[in-house]
Amino acid sequence: MAIEGNTLTLEQVQSIYAGDFSAPQSRAYQEREVRNVLEAFERLDDMVTEDGDLRLSAELICDLNRWVLEGVDPDAALKPGATRTHSVVVGSYVGPSARDCWHLLERLADWLDGDDFRPSGSEGDDSREAFARTVLSALLAHLYIAWIHPFGDGNGRTARLLEYLILARSGRVPLAAANLMANHFNLTRDRYYSRLAAASRERDVLGFLEYGIEGLVDGLVEHSAAVRAQHLGLAWQGYVAETMARFPTSPASERQRALVMALEPAVRVPRPDVAGLTPQLAQMYARTGPRTLARDLNRLEDAGLIEVSKEGIRARIDLMSAFLLPTST
Repeated sequence: MAIEGNTLTLEQVQSIYAGDFSAPQSRAYQEREVRNVLEAFERLDDMVTEDGDLRLSAELICDLNRWVLEGVDPDAALKPGATRTHSVVVGSYVGPSARDCWHLLERLADWLDGDDFRPSGSEGDDSREAFARTVLSALLAHLYIAWIHPFGDGNGRTARLLEYLILARSGRVPLAAANLMANHFNLTRDRYYSRLAAASRERDVLGFLEYGIEGLVDGLVEHSAAVRAQHLGLAWQGYVAETMARFPTSPASERQRALVMALEPAVRVPRPDVAGLTPQLAQMYARTGPRTLARDLNRLEDAGLIEVSKEGIRARIDLMSAFLLPTST
């Protein structure tokens, strides 16, 4: 989730998540911003898991804002989670009066949980419609938070968390994929601001929806491919272990297992380069004779784990494809 003005790198954010990074004092507030967002995701995941009928409310939306702002700037006059008390002008767009923000949040929550976003078909026949309405409500929630601009700070993060919550609680989007639209907005930030401005200036809501849906579809395709590749890798690892277990345990079998696992899917490696695929493999073959590699390749080929040709050496990881679910088109 993008945080405006936060300059911590992806690697530093990953280290914060792992618990082994501490920012210098001058950037401690940026670390706190990241920790707040990570903790907010964890809270929402717990809420979705524990409450099968989680309802939206103005109070909950304010909680989202409080979670992302708490402790970031202790000296700020703005109170995290409280609606703004000042007017908002962004370019030619004039936000609603500050005194209307709470009422508008109440109306927004009621609308998003209302009949407009419930499937109209019969039970069991509405899965596609329900998914479409869920995505539509998440995008409109994001857009309306931007329009209402109810808080003095953190409106973008609040909108993304609300969008995430709507997708996650639906049960129609895996938790691991519920942040894909937010990630799309971050990766295409210039276009995001352009679409947001057009929605405000020209009332081009459909343009914003099309842009968000396009990003979600692309993200789901990439996410599905990554999951499939991970499953393929795990299946291959298990198959290699099962096949190699038929041979006596020895330095040779350990070396051969390492060779197979060093080969990347769909990549043919020239024979002279095989022994140096990894530092570990290079060390193993440095301690052997000149004919060892040939014997190892013959054994692995006989076991059906590799394919040897003039073009090079290839792992037979394609054997695992038959055990994976087909991709939808």
